[in-house]
Amino acid sequence: MQEKVPFLDLNAQHAPLRAEFDQAIGEVIDSGAFAGGPIVTQFENEFARFCGSRYAIGLGSGTEALWLALLACGIGPGDEVITVPNTFMATAEAITYTGAKPVFVDVDEDTYTMAPALLEEARTSSTKAIIPVHLFGQAADMDPILAFAREHDLYVIEDAAQAHGTEYKGRKAGTMGHAGCFSFYPGKNLGAFGEAGAVVTNDNKLQEAIRILRDHGQSKKYHHAMVGWNCRMDGIQAAVLQVKLPRLDQANQRRRAHASQYDEAFQGVEEIVSPVEARYGKHIYHLYPIRVQERDEMLRMLEEQGIGCGIHYPVPVHLQEAYRDLGYQAGAFPVSETLCDEFISLPMFPELTGAQVQRVTDAVKECLSVGMTFKRAERI
Repeated sequence: MQEKVPFLDLNAQHAPLRAEFDQAIGEVIDSGAFAGGPIVTQFENEFARFCGSRYAIGLGSGTEALWLALLACGIGPGDEVITVPNTFMATAEAITYTGAKPVFVDVDEDTYTMAPALLEEARTSSTKAIIPVHLFGQAADMDPILAFAREHDLYVIEDAAQAHGTEYKGRKAGTMGHAGCFSFYPGKNLGAFGEAGAVVTNDNKLQEAIRILRDHGQSKKYHHAMVGWNCRMDGIQAAVLQVKLPRLDQANQRRRAHASQYDEAFQGVEEIVSPVEARYGKHIYHLYPIRVQERDEMLRMLEEQGIGCGIHYPVPVHLQEAYRDLGYQAGAFPVSETLCDEFISLPMFPELTGAQVQRVTDAVKECLSVGMTFKRAERI
């Protein structure tokens, strides 16, 4: 029986670092600083340096990072925020939880990120911000987005939940807009041992507001300058992230090497559309989604061969039941809708071996050569 290849293997990442994790977590236990505290501050400083940003604010999740960044920018009821439907639900949820309305634009079919040319048709007098999503580890095309925002006096909040180390024209994702929002969910390129997130920004007033909002609106203990919430980062999560952060660049390079091996194997295979790296940036391949027209059949066949795969994301946000009241219909965003029908994410994590990647590509090609006939992949 051939070796199974998991979609993600966190044990392979964590096992060699177990002694360092034990020491780091032990220091948190000894300090008693479990909610916020000096270890969180240390991580914030290190992550800010990694991103090339003045400030980083540790939070309880990436969703909270988006929510508090919007609140700190003054986004609220009656406002509209433009984003994309080809993303995880949290991008839109954060908008909704400020009281604002998410408004969608379609994505570019090559990069899978926001199509800047579509922003004008989505803008209204109520538009106050734009959230471009750096999806799967690829940066959105930020220059035209930022230019549009400057022209219309809009905030830009980058959803960098899948972009830890992604670059756009030499700049790190999260540092180009007013704020950048990161998730440290365990499966991310930089993952905690539970929920955690952060906002990075160069704006002193924004970082002050986010720090107050994350701690029940306290400007100092028991003095509440505004109504906030409990969004503090755990000390244990900060300690774990401190162990992992120095290894992130090397881990991203391994992901890029795996992607190159996938790319080479699928070159010339007409039934597959492989992800591309935009000329303007550096992709860090949080995910490696290929496009095939018979996605569900491919998924079934790969699972039978012991290849772990994922689907990101099967239903675009504008067609989710939770957002029925926005009034969008099928066909509103044809690129996003087609991608959601065709994406299948192949195994992608730093500890994959070349032999495992070869095993995956062989399995994909075998699926294409036996059983049903897969159609040629077509541009949208």
